[in-house]
Amino acid sequence: MRHLRNQGCEPLREGGSQSVYVNRAAGKASAIPRHREINDFLAHKICKDLQVLLVP
Repeated sequence: MRHLRNQGCEPLREGGSQSVYVNRAAGKASAIPRHREINDFLAHKICKDLQVLLVP
């Protein structure tokens, strides 16, 4: 989530088990599960959905 905020994304709303982040510049939104760790495959998918740089 820190990476998304650094790339210009912001939280749109909070749900019970996930948060929805939005990239207003690209007009994209993505749901992000609230876990301590997110696997690499899911992290890349979220970045691709929001059209931000991939996690290094």
